[in-house]
Amino acid sequence: MPDMISFMNSLWVVPTAEFYTTYQIVCLILLAAMAVGAIVAIIIVLFQPGNSTGIDALGGSSETFFGKNKGRSLESKMKRWTAISLIVLTVFSIVFFILQIEAVWGGGA
Repeated sequence: MPDMISFMNSLWVVPTAEFYTTYQIVCLILLAAMAVGAIVAIIIVLFQPGNSTGIDALGGSSETFFGKNKGRSLESKMKRWTAISLIVLTVFSIVFFILQIEAVWGGGA
């Protein structure tokens, strides 16, 4: 039983002023990066045209120059950048969540 009590006491760490300042700076940097990533994703999505072709879809599909070169079009680049910005936003969010765990900052040692 004394081993369990000493183990529980070793988990408790009183944060110092330097620790708290470092923690705040890292959190603010991650929050700012997430805000920028979210704004970029929103702007890119708003500039993308819709996927539906409306009434033209009833007549069947006709092959056009833009259909053949869709991989090099601005629309495909915007979709790629949307995916990249959302992946970056997701990674920053996961890192921010992990940094909220006290043991990451040395609370468990």
